[in-house]
Parts: sequence; structure tokens; C-alpha cells
Amino acid sequence: MASEPTIPDIDPTELSEAVMNIAAQSHELLREFMRAHGVDLEAEPDPFGLLPAFIELTASWARDPVKLLDAQFHAWQSYMALWQTSAQALMGIETEPVTTAAAGDRRFQDTDWEKHPLFAYIKQTYLIASNAIHASVTDLDNVDEHNARKIAFFTQQYIDAISPSNFVLTNPEVLRATIQTGGKNLLDGLKQFLGDIDPKDGSLHTKMVDPNAFELGQNVAATPGKIVFQNELIQLIQYTPTTAEVYRRPLLIVPPWINKYYVLDLREKNSFIKWAIGEGHTVFVISWVNPDEKLAHKDFEDYVFEGPLAAIDAIGQACGETQVNMIGYCLGGTLLGAVLAYMSAQGDDRVRSATFFTSLLDFSEPGDLGVFIDEAQVQSLEQTMNVRGYLDGAEMATTFNLLRANDLIWSFVVHNYLLGREPVPFDLLYWNNDSTRMPAKMHSTYLRRMYMENAFREPGGITVGDVAIDLATVDMPAYFVSAAEDHIAPWKTTYLGAQAFSGPVTFVLSKSGHIAGIINPPGPRAYGHFTGPDIDQFGPDEWFAASEAQAGSWWSRWSRWVSEFGGEKVAARHPGDGELAVIEDAPGAFAKTRIL
Repeated sequence: MASEPTIPDIDPTELSEAVMNIAAQSHELLREFMRAHGVDLEAEPDPFGLLPAFIELTASWARDPVKLLDAQFHAWQSYMALWQTSAQALMGIETEPVTTAAAGDRRFQDTDWEKHPLFAYIKQTYLIASNAIHASVTDLDNVDEHNARKIAFFTQQYIDAISPSNFVLTNPEVLRATIQTGGKNLLDGLKQFLGDIDPKDGSLHTKMVDPNAFELGQNVAATPGKIVFQNELIQLIQYTPTTAEVYRRPLLIVPPWINKYYVLDLREKNSFIKWAIGEGHTVFVISWVNPDEKLAHKDFEDYVFEGPLAAIDAIGQACGETQVNMIGYCLGGTLLGAVLAYMSAQGDDRVRSATFFTSLLDFSEPGDLGVFIDEAQVQSLEQTMNVRGYLDGAEMATTFNLLRANDLIWSFVVHNYLLGREPVPFDLLYWNNDSTRMPAKMHSTYLRRMYMENAFREPGGITVGDVAIDLATVDMPAYFVSAAEDHIAPWKTTYLGAQAFSGPVTFVLSKSGHIAGIINPPGPRAYGHFTGPDIDQFGPDEWFAASEAQAGSWWSRWSRWVSEFGGEKVAARHPGDGELAVIEDAPGAFAKTRIL
């Protein structure tokens, strides 16, 4: 016999009316979401350039109506099966679902999505419709590849938005809470919604995390260290050693400037920086400025000279060492590649080894992020940036959130506004909400030269300080760590970039995504990783087929590798011991500057 439903009977007329309103509500939600993130829908009726793409879609359907009819026919078959099994369930007969949500889909975790016949029916109706819509916009003939990706991506955004989990009367958990509290959850959610609206400009900033739960230097970014150097773009942190002896060559970490460095120093249990110090490295980390309009003129090459190159010079003063080992994370890895190619052209050998965390050097296949990068969208973005002098961090955060909308947008709509619950304290989400701006000129150069033209991969395609650079001239040992589920830097594309170097390259593929695949400390809950053969002999698919699955974190494996280039052990060096005086305590003023 089927389990007893946990929700009282519902008036079918009221439910029908609620379901009929879903499309209209979702439309307004999407419009409000876009307005809240700076999109003037009257001035920019098509900010993502969707009209030409969807015109191509309708033309494709007209040329091949069988595709649309086939999707509809399969949906009709599934609906017939669903009506039959739903009728059986109402009679108490146990049945198997006609369709199920994808593994890892957390929208339908509540048991009533399975146990209650009505909500099982609603969920499966939605999934059948989702599959039909998705099938009708994929594998399109005679549609530009970029437009095809845009169609598929934004259609998925619509599919996600109209999920029954996003609405009061079609989400069993929300409906149950509404009945149990007499609607207090909705009132609490409304208060949170109103509190999330910025009174200055009316924009909506949905809280993902309790903003008062963390304080930089106290319970995040708390590893002891000092700022020992700064210029217009960076503060350089030198960390206090925890071992009596350290490797002679310091370790310099270049984080992405699109977010703050302390993703690598969240809390003691998951801090890569603290762990690396404990492994015997003298660790230096670049903390990027949160720029305003005064730095609008800063370009990519300014980030090369005033970032890593300035930091290497400063480390020489702080420690008296002529060589360092380096790590670049995400955009910091792209920048590191440019630095290494420039140094190679200059005959500068001060970098002994280089490590790249989820870093793109080849931009031929940028993944879902590519749907936001084309001439029309970049021109529109440049117009906005040229007025302000920078790209607002919230706008870039929205772009990244759309890559995982169910987890990073709609789950918080349900949790905060429908269930009326307070945001939880979560260090990673706190960091994710701590947005940074980007100078207008640098960001324009990055989008055009890297993403749109893939010039970085071409010999001489990028010029730094009047020097045409070539990644193929980089011949020092390199270590690439990519993530199998990365939506921002797809691992197969990072693999292509790793093949650009002429020196020995080790490639490791971590499980999980862009952040969790890297912030993956050793321990019983660590994600595993894959190791494989020499990348010069294989493409990414062939490499993966020949790879071996390894248990646990890749951190220890990398530590053994980088220690080979650390040099002999010397007495531990403390901030202020060398020629550079201490400026202030870590994390420093740049990291503490918030833009919200």
C-alpha cells in the first residue's frame, strides 16, 4: 500500500488556478531578477541578444517540424503513462514513477514529492514538460553554434524558473509550512524580501548567508600574516611560519581578481594557505584591490607588472631569494601564464615551478560562460563600464550564479522568501557574496582578446609591455589541477591550455567543481582525483580513458611534487625580517573593502 499523505486534501479548483498562474509569476520573477541586477528592461529590451537566436530557433522548427512534433509526441506518451500510474496511486496501488529527477537535483528532496500522489503528479508533469522543451531546442540544424548554446542555456533558465518547487501551492514543503504556521513563513519571507531591497537604487540582493556570521581576520581569512608591500593593484601578504625550518624558495599564490583571495583561507579546517605553511613553505599571497573609477585605465598588462612581477620583486627584498614557486588560481592562472611567457621572452628565470588551479590558457571552448560573450553583449557591457569605469561585482556574480541557477538562485528564493528562514552561516557563501569590481579597460581586454579571439593561445597573439609573448616558450615544470564538474573553466579546455607549454607538465583532475575540487583538504570527506599519462601524447578524452582514479585529496600529491623545487631547508622567515617593513596585519585593507 502507498504511504499515507502528509498534507491535507487540497481544493483542486484552487490548485488549478495556482498552476495556471505559474507562467505569469515566473515571467515577473525573471523580470524582477533582471531589474534587480541593473538591467533596464525599457532601455535594453534584449540585453542578452536573445531575439536573433530565438528567431533562428523558430526558423529551424519551420524547416524541420518533425523535431518539434517528435518532442511533443514523446511528451504525450509520457503524460498518458503518468495519468495511468497516478490513477493507480490514488487507488492505493504501488507504481513506479514515469520519470525521475536527475541525480543531485535537490529541488525534490522532500518525501512528499514521492509519497503524495498529487505532488508526485505535479513533479512528474513538470519533468516531462522540461524534457520535451529541452529536446525541442537541442541538436538544432542550420543554427549558429553560439546561438544554439544561447538558446539551450536560456531555455534552461526558463525551465528552472517555472519549477513547481518555486511556488507556494506546488511545493509540499512550503505548503506544509504555510499550513502549520498559519502563513507566518510567508510573512517572514516578505520581510526578508523587503529587507534585501537596496533603498538607494531598489536593487534586490538576496542574502545567501548570514552577513554577520563572519569577520575577516577573525573566523575567515584568519591565518596570521602581515602586509609587507602594496601598490595601486595589490597588497602582498607574507604569512607567519609554523615550522622551525622552511624550503628556501618561497611560494607565491596569485588568486583571481574577480573574487577575493581568502577562498584559499576560509577557516582553519579548509585553509589551503594554512596547510601550505604547515608543509614548510614561506607563503606569500596577492590580495587584489577592489577597484573604483580611478583605476578604470588599468589594463591586463598593468596586472602583469603591478601584480605577480611586482610581488616577485618584493619577495626578493623580503627573503633575499632570487627564485620562487608560484600558484595561479582561475584568472590568476591565466595571468600567471602571461607572466611566465613574458619572463621567458626577457630571459628571466626567477620562477622555478608553476602550478595552475582550474585555469584557462586556451579559450576555444569556454563552456556555458561563453553564452554571455559575443560582440553585441560585450559592446553593451563596455558602454556600461565606460560610464562607471568598472564592472560591478554584483553583475559578474549574477552571471556565475546563472550557471547553477537552481543551487545559487532559486534555492534561496525558496529558503528565504517562501519558507521564511534566515540565511545560514556558511563560509564559502560568505566569500562568494564578497564581490569585487574589475577595471573597465582590463575587463574589456580580457573578454575580447582571451574569450572572443583566443589570442592568448596563439604565438605572439598577446603583447605585454611591447613584448609579444608565446606560451610555448614556457619550459619550467608545471602542475595543472582541474575539476571534473567545473562550469567556469571546463577541464577539457584547461587540458588544452596545459598542452601549450614546452616543459614537463603534470595534469591532475579533481572530482567536484571549480571551488570544491580545489578547496579539498585531506581527510575522510575529501574528494578523489584522477592521474594519467603524459598529456603530450593524448587528447583530453583519451587521457581520461587512460587515467587512474585515486582516493582522497590531491593536496598531498602536489606537496610531494612542489617540494622537489623548494630547495634546501633554511630557518623560518618571519614578516618584517627582511628589507620590507610590516604595513598592517593580514588580511589587509584591500580584502576588507566591500562594495555592497
